[in-house]
Amino acid sequence: MDQLNIIPSMVNRADQIFPTLGESDIARIARFGVLASYNAGDYLFSVGQVGPGLFLLIAGTVTISQRNGLGHVVPIVRQGPGEFLGEIGQLSGAPALVDARAEEFVEALIVSPEKLRQVLIAEADLGERLTRALILRRVALIETGAAGAVLIGPEGRGEVVRLQTYLRRNGQPYRVMDPTCNPEAKVIWDQYKDRGPSLLAICPNGAVLVDPDELELAACLGLIGSGPIDREFDLAIIGAGPAGLAAAVYAASEGLDVVVMDHRSYGGQAGASARIENYLGFPTAGQALSGRAYIQAQKFGVRFLIPAKVESLALELPPAASGSKVVRLADGRMIRSKAVIVATGASYRRPDAENLAALEGRGVWYWASPIEAKLCRNEHVVLVGGGNSAGQAAVYLSGHASKVTMLVRGAGLSATMSQYLIDRIAGASNIEVLARKEISVLHGDSSTGLTAVTWVDVVSGETASASVRNLFLFIGAVPETDALSDRSVSLDRAGFVVTGTEGRAPLESNIPGVFAVGDVRSGSVKRVGAGIGEGAAVVAQVHQYLQQVAEQRRTPEVQE
Repeated sequence: MDQLNIIPSMVNRADQIFPTLGESDIARIARFGVLASYNAGDYLFSVGQVGPGLFLLIAGTVTISQRNGLGHVVPIVRQGPGEFLGEIGQLSGAPALVDARAEEFVEALIVSPEKLRQVLIAEADLGERLTRALILRRVALIETGAAGAVLIGPEGRGEVVRLQTYLRRNGQPYRVMDPTCNPEAKVIWDQYKDRGPSLLAICPNGAVLVDPDELELAACLGLIGSGPIDREFDLAIIGAGPAGLAAAVYAASEGLDVVVMDHRSYGGQAGASARIENYLGFPTAGQALSGRAYIQAQKFGVRFLIPAKVESLALELPPAASGSKVVRLADGRMIRSKAVIVATGASYRRPDAENLAALEGRGVWYWASPIEAKLCRNEHVVLVGGGNSAGQAAVYLSGHASKVTMLVRGAGLSATMSQYLIDRIAGASNIEVLARKEISVLHGDSSTGLTAVTWVDVVSGETASASVRNLFLFIGAVPETDALSDRSVSLDRAGFVVTGTEGRAPLESNIPGVFAVGDVRSGSVKRVGAGIGEGAAVVAQVHQYLQQVAEQRRTPEVQE
């Protein structure tokens, strides 16, 4: 390995990022690969194109370079015999984020995504080294921001933050350029100013999107397919939060063919949590927990469709299909599966505050990630809520903001928050807790963003205001069951899925083969650990159901 351009924080880990494999390792991989050759100047793979898999170099030298939609090319590394080309996207056959060009005649073993997953499982030691390198390479690409999408728009604008959040939470590299202070960005912005854009997104292939949503950007980046999916899965999981990811990992590791859909990102609300400190053995950011589970699921062959909004769940096909379920997506595609797990969790509850809708994404946030923390550095912010999510966010933001004012509707925090967080908040000199308060009015508009907030004392009726540019709302959630709105699946009064009735398995709904886990399930404990536990436990019940389905398909009823 000839180091060309590794970011400083990665220099000490260069041997882990670009390891050279010995003869025995190469021999272990060889049985999974196919030999191919390339002439000098040939591209083994290029940015934005889906490559054939991981490349293990046998002879010759290859230069790896970053290239974004603006045409900027930055050499990363020169690799030779015994080294492998690729990053974590090779597990799922995602488009390449870098270019690989042969400097001379090259021979390489190509290991397809399917075969690569087999290597990681069959060769545990070697698989761990490969996986670590693939992950660290993606981390390096994210930290440099020289690969992936380029977002052009005023920093802090809601539309920019929305796509930043989508890309960050899905582990995609990107770069943001503000046209008000970046001359190159201004030149591009001016070319489209007659269309009045709030945001431009430039894909690695050079395509320019004006005010795209997450789905449009994902399609341009090649993160989701557009063609029909012509096969029946064993298990379809709706929702990629902790419960859905746990179910995916356990089900796929036990041989089931699994597809997971989510219309936002993997990780759910846990993925947006700045820090999770009371999950057993894992005191770290929710994004890290979710990211590891996401990669683990891909290792076992789980197919992810993100973003993919589920429009409806049809519970039966014609009799010939013997009880298959059909998940209909908003883009018209249909996913057929023998069993379905609903793990959609809950969406953020919105307070009844004047002007809220106009300021969402313009200073009003429902999560606290590094992106939002950067926006409120050394500023006063207001946070509404008294649960654990609110406490975690307050503690995290207190390390960036000059002051955090917490508005709590109850008499205090003890009834709704874990003691360790209460202690942490009490020990923070810049966190102020105001009890018996409700947010009432938000000041500002779509052009200025949030400028101030007004709250009311629920006992005395007195009001108070503060000039702030960022408001964080953590006041609970409502179940995401819109796809079940036909009421075929039984819901409780609050809209959560009822399970374990009418002789069904504990996590099975009233419809055979439709299960529910995590926050969306009636009676569940709304904690990350509980969701993961349910996701693991439901797999045994799914196996039992699939066995019944298999027996029915082998012995169809005799038609009279």
